[in-house]
Amino acid sequence: MSTPVQSRSSKASGPPKAGHGGLPSVYAKLIMAVTGAVFAIFVLVHMIGNLKIYQGEEAFNSYAHWLRVAFYPVLPYEGLLWIMRVVLLACLVAHVYCAVLLRRRGAVARGRWRRRGLGLDVFAARTMMVTGVVLLLFIVFHILDLTLGAAPAGPDEFQAATHEVSHAYANLVASFGRWPVALFYIVAMACLALHLAHGVVSAVVDLGVGVRPRVFSALAAGGLLFGLIVALGNITIPVAVLTGVLQ
Repeated sequence: MSTPVQSRSSKASGPPKAGHGGLPSVYAKLIMAVTGAVFAIFVLVHMIGNLKIYQGEEAFNSYAHWLRVAFYPVLPYEGLLWIMRVVLLACLVAHVYCAVLLRRRGAVARGRWRRRGLGLDVFAARTMMVTGVVLLLFIVFHILDLTLGAAPAGPDEFQAATHEVSHAYANLVASFGRWPVALFYIVAMACLALHLAHGVVSAVVDLGVGVRPRVFSALAAGGLLFGLIVALGNITIPVAVLTGVLQ
């Protein structure tokens, strides 16, 4: 998600300066806001899809299989998934690049000065890079685990999907049956909640939507609520597996 950066303003008129790295900061913020919005929509839809596991093994496997054959034969097998993967990868590269760029410029502009206090909004802002790195590592692990089933990330019982059937339910239960994996997933979701809580507010501001001081706190609360809904919805799944609700 987008991280607002306090930078020294240039002249009131004229094109934005690029600074270090070539890309003007205002454009970098816009890119982070747009790509962050894409990620926010994706994680919400993905969470809703994940919760289908509570409908039972057949329903969850059918949903996973549909994602691979959606719009066939207009799209090839897994065509929809590959479109989403390419879009998300492009957004990820742009998001990470702009985050690093703005982080460096913010550090130069701020110097030794550092904001006092450690409210939730300040804590979320300061830890955006940390939570971002954790989420990046989680994405890599998650792909190796439940998409590829590659050892040692994937469970020994992993079964690859075919053109006829998906084994998503069994793979997920087998993966979260390993408590270190379940714990890592829970920690990653906690990081996602913090990242979304600050990122939603930043994206709205960076997209140029005027936010009055009176409603800013409401917007921050909305961002936190959104992050908690997505994170807690996902967290229920490894907890359900570890407690035997899903087996």
